[in-house]
Amino acid sequence: MKEKMNLINADAFDELKKIKSNSVDLILTDVPYNISKYSKTDVFIGNRKLNTKIAEWDENYFNPSLLVDDFKRILKPDGNIFVFTSYNQIGLWHKFFDKEFDTFQFMVWHKTNPAPCVYKKTFLNSCELIICLWNKGHKWNFISQEKMHNFIETPICEYPERLANPKHPTQKPVSILEHIIKIASNENDVVLDPFMGVGSTGVACKNLNRKFMGIEINKVYFDAAKKRIL
Repeated sequence: MKEKMNLINADAFDELKKIKSNSVDLILTDVPYNISKYSKTDVFIGNRKLNTKIAEWDENYFNPSLLVDDFKRILKPDGNIFVFTSYNQIGLWHKFFDKEFDTFQFMVWHKTNPAPCVYKKTFLNSCELIICLWNKGHKWNFISQEKMHNFIETPICEYPERLANPKHPTQKPVSILEHIIKIASNENDVVLDPFMGVGSTGVACKNLNRKFMGIEINKVYFDAAKKRIL
């Protein structure tokens, strides 16, 4: 199985340019949300401190337009793209990607156990958006109408699946990644995650007999992903 896993510790924007054209069946990734500026303080629930800061890397401006050309070039004609993103980024993704693909849609991931809203002055952050892009003739493995909803409901990633060291603030549960991989690719297809984090997409690919290419710039996260996948 190791020969199906290609893990790269480097900058995604550099490595994407090295990938062969029309070589990827599914791009499935979780990009920076740029919401750290809204989450910089600690909240106390009794004596328990809840750190709401995301991560320093999320503070750097993320520009989806820098991915358009490479995503289009490397994706096979029948391929799919699924990208986890946030409400404040959805407009940018639509602006730069909608005109480049036949279909621009999104799924809603409802988290059944979101972080608490201590002050009760806003909504719980219980939903995340997943952008879905494809062209006519794309792979699509739904077999019944009841499974075709663009809504999926799971808990957030919890222990023991969630890593304690290193702790990644946005680690996704393998179950939701497996759901997407099953409907948007076939066995032995190539799945790319250019912002791999601690490698959950790679774990899902390993479970489902897909070839996987993962890129991660952070060496600590990369080593954790390598340990989980290889």
